[in-house]
Amino acid sequence: MKKIITSVALTLGMTGALIQSEGVEAREYINILTGGTSGVYYPMGNALSSLYGQSLPDAKITVQSTKASVENLNLLQQGRGELALALGDSVSNAWQGVEEAGFKAPLDKLRGVAAAYPNFVQIVATKDSGIATLADLKGKRVSVGAPKSGTELNARAVFAAAGLSYDDMDVQYLPFGESVELMKNRQLDATLQSAGLGVASIRDLASTHEIVVVAVPAEVIEKIGDAAYNVGTIPANTYNGQTEDVTSASIYNFFVTHADVPEEVVYTMTRDIFENLDTLQAAHSAAKAISLESATQGMAVPLHPGAERYFKEKGVLQ
Repeated sequence: MKKIITSVALTLGMTGALIQSEGVEAREYINILTGGTSGVYYPMGNALSSLYGQSLPDAKITVQSTKASVENLNLLQQGRGELALALGDSVSNAWQGVEEAGFKAPLDKLRGVAAAYPNFVQIVATKDSGIATLADLKGKRVSVGAPKSGTELNARAVFAAAGLSYDDMDVQYLPFGESVELMKNRQLDATLQSAGLGVASIRDLASTHEIVVVAVPAEVIEKIGDAAYNVGTIPANTYNGQTEDVTSASIYNFFVTHADVPEEVVYTMTRDIFENLDTLQAAHSAAKAISLESATQGMAVPLHPGAERYFKEKGVLQ
C-alpha cells in the first residue's frame, strides 16, 4: 500500500509540475487551438508548434484542429489550450458574454497576445451558378461554416446588412473543405469563408472550376455597425480566374491566451511569433500581414503580462 501511495504521489507530482527550459518556466503541455485543416489557422498553428518545440524543448506541444474562433475561446476559458487564433469580433463578444454569439457568460480569463492578420469575408460561387452579387444568393445553396463559428457569425452580419436572411437561401453549415467538394460536385452553389487571402480551400476550387468572387460593397460593410469590420480588398489574381480586385469586409484575427498561462511562457510564445515571421509566412502567405507595429492594436481583452513585457522591450508599448 505504501508503494502504491508513493507511486500515485509521484505521478500526480509529475503531471502537475512545471518544467524548466532554458531558464523559461513552461507548462508540461502547450496546446495550440486552430481551426479546420483547410483554413489558415491550422498551418499557422503547425508552424508555431515547430518554433515552440525549439524554444521550449521539454514541453509537449500539440496542435488541435477545431471549429475555430468561438470554440477556441471557450476552450481557453476552460484551460484546455494555451494559445489560440480567433476573429476580433468573436474575441469582443466572448469578453462581453454575448450569448447569441456562442458565449453563455463573459470569458474573463482571456488575455491578448497580439494582433495577427486580417480575415476577409470571401463569398465564392461557381460561375455556372449564375451568382454575381449578394442579391443573387437568394434561392441558392450556400455554405456558411460551422454553426456559431467565427465564419458563420460573419455570414449573419454581412447578410443582415445586405437585407438578406438565412430564410432567403438554402443554408448549409459546412467546413471549408467539405463546402468546396460539394461545389465541385454541383451540390452547392456558393460558400462564404472568412479566412486569410489565398486560403487553400478556395485555391483548390479555383484550380478546377471557374469561380466568381462576390463583392461585399462598402455601404453594406458600414451598415454592419461593428468597428471590427473594415472595408478591404481581395486583390486581383488572389485566386485563379479572379482578374479584378473585389471589395469585401475584413476582420482582424488575434493570438489569444488565458490568464493562468505563466508569464515566461507567453513571453516566449510572443517573441517567437515576431522574431520568426519568415517561418509563419512560409506556412501561409496571410502571415505577411503580421507586424510588430500593429501587434497591440484593436485588442478587445487585456494583454497578458508576458506579451506586454515583450512589446515594452521592443518599444511598441511604453
